[in-house]
Amino acid sequence: MLGNIEPGWLWTIGGLLLLMAEIIAPGFFLIFVGAAAIATGIFTLLFDLGLAAQLILFAIYSVLAVMIGKRWYAQPHDGDQDHNLNDPANRLIGRTVLVVEDVDHHAGRVRVGDGEWSARGGPAASGERVRITGVDGNCLTVEAERALPPA
Repeated sequence: MLGNIEPGWLWTIGGLLLLMAEIIAPGFFLIFVGAAAIATGIFTLLFDLGLAAQLILFAIYSVLAVMIGKRWYAQPHDGDQDHNLNDPANRLIGRTVLVVEDVDHHAGRVRVGDGEWSARGGPAASGERVRITGVDGNCLTVEAERALPPA
């Protein structure tokens, strides 16, 4: 039965089966091997390649696809789902906030959004802007906002 099917179609069908397996059991990088099999099938159909050339081409496409996949998955993705999803206080790091009570190395308060937080660091007087550099429990660590000197 399989003797009558062209090798290019076998590669393509095998690639599609791997893609379906990735949908059923995600996370095994079968999508990249499946894409390599489909690409090998297309080239085999277009150029009537022999078995050795097909296997070499599949190996090259597999390596390339996995390398691209590793690079894709290794990149941090920006957006709503960041690494501080379960620690919302750490999301404040880097924000500039307004001092409402003088901040020194022992105490102070800053306005974050519509609420106030305890803060340490600075020093900064009430009304100045500071940048959040860290979180220690429910106390923010802040430093004076860097500004250019007057011209």
